[in-house]
Amino acid sequence: MTGEYFRYGLMALLAALLIMAAITDLRSRIISNRLNIAIALLAPLYWLTYGLAPWPDMAVQLLLGAGVFGLFSILFAFGWMGGGDVKLLAALALWFPWQGMVSLLVLMAVLGGVVTLATVIHHRATRRLGQPEIPYGVAIALAALWLVGEPYLNHFA
Repeated sequence: MTGEYFRYGLMALLAALLIMAAITDLRSRIISNRLNIAIALLAPLYWLTYGLAPWPDMAVQLLLGAGVFGLFSILFAFGWMGGGDVKLLAALALWFPWQGMVSLLVLMAVLGGVVTLATVIHHRATRRLGQPEIPYGVAIALAALWLVGEPYLNHFA
């Protein structure tokens, strides 16, 4: 039972870190490396509370994190995504199984469209010059918060 409470505590800490990531990205368009490192380093503790075996379970999570980082690094190279966003996604890939990451990415895309639309409208309404910078970390954080909270809010799932 102690492990279960520790797991709840880790999920609450992840939620708090995601809220911090969304706020800082919204304010400054930057997601701190320290924040991303904290999220990544807490994942192995979370694995232990779930009793994941080093092989193949933990190895799969590490591979998923590396794959997500590699894929989204390509988007960063084209200038389509910020570096903090890429690192946040890779850190979150350490927390969720591949099925959860697919859900996160789909939800992130939908929420990213809403964030982009709101940012463009705000940019034009305030008559700012240049291209608007999209705080995509907000969409990533909201999608991850949805995945974190869904099992606790939907007891019938």
